[in-house]
Amino acid sequence: MADLVRVAALTGYFQTMVVLGADPLPLLREVGLSRTLLSKPEQMISAQAAMRLLERSAEVTGCRTFGLRMAPTRGLADLGATSLLIEHEPTLREALSALIRYRHLINPILILHIEDIGDGVLIRQNFSVAEADASRQAIELALSTLAGLCFTAVGEDWQPEMVCFTCEAPPTSDLPIYHRVFRCRAEFNSECNGIVIASRDLDRPSQRADRALAEHARKLIEATMGSARRNLSQQVEQALLLLLPSGRATIQACAALLGTPVRTLQRVLDSEGTSFSSLLNKARMQLAEQHLSNPGTRITDIAGMLGYRSAGAFTRWHQLTYGSTPKDRRKRP
Repeated sequence: MADLVRVAALTGYFQTMVVLGADPLPLLREVGLSRTLLSKPEQMISAQAAMRLLERSAEVTGCRTFGLRMAPTRGLADLGATSLLIEHEPTLREALSALIRYRHLINPILILHIEDIGDGVLIRQNFSVAEADASRQAIELALSTLAGLCFTAVGEDWQPEMVCFTCEAPPTSDLPIYHRVFRCRAEFNSECNGIVIASRDLDRPSQRADRALAEHARKLIEATMGSARRNLSQQVEQALLLLLPSGRATIQACAALLGTPVRTLQRVLDSEGTSFSSLLNKARMQLAEQHLSNPGTRITDIAGMLGYRSAGAFTRWHQLTYGSTPKDRRKRP
């Protein structure tokens, strides 16, 4: 089944193309989309087509920061029916919890997870797609949207500690836009995509908090759209993409993250025609393709991100899975 996203994921696309002096119509036709289709924010479209559109637009315009340039055109309302709830939650912690709980209604392929890292927390973000083609533009656009949500919740005077990207560093001339959008240091060639914030900031009160409105929005969402959640195998896939880089991709850790007993998880996956080991291998394939596409990430580091204790073990898995070594894979055009 094809991965789908809301048209609202491309909010700001046309404005950005106009600013860059480019005609969007040929690119829309190239990826199988149209201006009429993109005029309906809640319409579902192919996630792969949306990602290809962003990447091709960056190539054609010569703008390597195309996704980030879309950020100023976007607002909380672009999150759709969940925006009222997120806007009126009392703290950033609760706003992010609502975003994670209802992410399937905002962007069904989006993965979000919050984890403690010393005095800070990492809001880790990734995409769950059938093909490992989550473009740099899509990743940077999604992270800028996440940052915008945080700014809306706690105020424009706030700033994160750091933003992380798995992709290689851009030319120095492109760095200023990262600072304008995220207002903090950007780290590239990282093990994950995400935003680091101070732990204390999670409990900063929201400037627009209204518990009554938040509760009203929550009940409305649950009554009208709560049944749209993904099945368990899809949830496990998302959990594994989060757990692998931290070396915790075991069935026990996955079950704990999903709040499901291990035996229940195994039984349900079996009823859905899959297994934990199959989903683990699928997640490894997606992350391997994602990280190998970045020449700045060492193969030894990729091995660790995929849960292997050595580059040799990773190479053997890669040879068995793809019929070639990671080094040979990187030499392909």
